[in-house]
Amino acid sequence: MHVIDAQAVWKKCLLFIEDNVNKSTFDTWFKPIKAVGLKDMVLTIQVPSAFYYEFLEEKFLPLLRSALYKEIGKGARLEYSVVVDSSKETPYTVKYGQTNKDATRNPQVSMPLSLKGDRKKGIPNPFVIPGLKKLNINSRLNENYSFENFVEGDCNRLARSAGYAIGKNPGKTAFNPLFLYSRTGLGKTHLSHAIGLEVKKNFPDKTVLYVVAEQFMHQYVEATLNRNAQDFINFYQMIDVLILDDIHFLAGRKKTQDQLFHIFNHLHQFNKQIILTSDKPPVELKGVEERLLSRFKWGLAADLQVPDVETRKAILLSKIKKDGIDLPEKVVDYLASSISTNVRELEGALISIIAQSSLNKKEITLDLAKKMIDKFVISTSREISIDFIQKVVCDYFSIPIDVLNSKTRKREIVQARQLAMFFSKEHTKSSLATIGHYCGKKDHATVLHAVRTVRDLIDTDRQFKQYYKELDKKIRIK
Repeated sequence: MHVIDAQAVWKKCLLFIEDNVNKSTFDTWFKPIKAVGLKDMVLTIQVPSAFYYEFLEEKFLPLLRSALYKEIGKGARLEYSVVVDSSKETPYTVKYGQTNKDATRNPQVSMPLSLKGDRKKGIPNPFVIPGLKKLNINSRLNENYSFENFVEGDCNRLARSAGYAIGKNPGKTAFNPLFLYSRTGLGKTHLSHAIGLEVKKNFPDKTVLYVVAEQFMHQYVEATLNRNAQDFINFYQMIDVLILDDIHFLAGRKKTQDQLFHIFNHLHQFNKQIILTSDKPPVELKGVEERLLSRFKWGLAADLQVPDVETRKAILLSKIKKDGIDLPEKVVDYLASSISTNVRELEGALISIIAQSSLNKKEITLDLAKKMIDKFVISTSREISIDFIQKVVCDYFSIPIDVLNSKTRKREIVQARQLAMFFSKEHTKSSLATIGHYCGKKDHATVLHAVRTVRDLIDTDRQFKQYYKELDKKIRIK
């Protein structure tokens, strides 16, 4: 990184920017910026806050890009060093990349005659910009929800693999439609956006649209009231990749379902890609017409499950690397083993710890993490999970989790593993097969044997009974 070169380049960029904005804007938004590095056509600038970064990206990105292209060359880009804590001699900063909004823009598409609307009545049409002969359709994709930021694990491997294949060849795989389902916070929306972004990267000329089912319904209702329901159908029939999120919201909405049925048939017939998400698999959706449900089953229905502790740790490591945060490994391990319900809660806990550290100017330690997580756990009233039980058992016996789930037949390891299986059977709703999978990929018969063995030992072995009582107390305190 060449700071001197960076400062010289940024000084020239400022001259260009100053010629294109008024003095007040220049003094407020550009004067406080410092150049801190230049490498491989990437200029790193330091800005006072995250708000600064967001405002510059939202309001001045074309101007910044023009200045960079002029001074460095086409393809040059920015990296932001955002000050989080300025109290130290060397400010504590985190890095953000420049957004790439051009990549998610859809090409203009010709406006069908039926979409021109009734100008005499002044009736607007969905997404149509008055006065244009072409439609500019906003893809509504979130650039942060990319495959690069989506951590793969056993819990989501099938869904991710299918989504990635679609991104390479939309509408022409066996996964059409792709029906993603899981309970909230496990990555359905992230994965659906990632597919859309991958399509845009590989096929810039394809029109991609992400829309929430509730919005889809409101658009149809408004179109019906304005007597242009056919325009609504024609609009959606122009889409190359339609991503419809939270499809379960349409339960009981018969007329909206009728329109979706016709749109679905048209898109599928012309090899257009359809991606649907729901909190339930197709067979459990209530209030949805059978003819629509049958079409949901034409492609692949893939679920996203609760991530195991290794995947949760990988998610945290990916997040802190992306945000340029320094977090002790013990804190990462504690977070990953303590928050097991969903990814949103996991990331929320991480943000809470970072905020507490930044606001109070305290170093992030295991003690700070425990204080924050204990409060977080109480406020979210989480269920006991197999991962949590394994952590409690391993901490109690001072055994690494990978050893607990290994094939070793050492007596102390076997008994610890059997206790983990027993408590998983007692405290979770998981099947014997699921418990066995998490506990070293054992079969259901092994789990059943473990449960019986633990019960026998509780009755016959005083020391083992003490283990049981103390572990049970620790697990119930959760």
